Amino acid sequence: METLIIQNSDLHFEHKQWERELFFWEDELKSFNKRLEELVKRYTNHSVLAQLEHFQNQFIRQVEVMDTLQHDINVHETDMTEHEKKGEDVMNFNLAKKHFLLRERMETQRMIYHDLKTDFFKFLSKHM
Repeated sequence: METLIIQNSDLHFEHKQWERELFFWEDELKSFNKRLEELVKRYTNHSVLAQLEHFQNQFIRQVEVMDTLQHDINVHETDMTEHEKKGEDVMNFNLAKKHFLLRERMETQRMIYHDLKTDFFKFLSKHM
């Protein structure tokens, strides 16, 4: 059985990719919120306003989730840095496990965010 060696630099690269992705989504949500503000001024129908509120709540929740992911990535980066300072460039089992769990959370977030964005664009095409 071959042993896989995981280097900190490999995981650092993935962290940076995730951070860019999270930043992009957060920036995108700002523009979505501006669109919501425009629509609130345009509509008085309670059904449409309820849907706008739903999206507003979902966007707030997405920012919270993204902030938590960013925090957890930073904590993991700090852990990796501490190991590097000790001359431990090879990932230990616990740090690797944390990274793989972060990867799963990012993959889940991608799907959730994609679905929300798709629903929002469908809503916009119906009400713009």
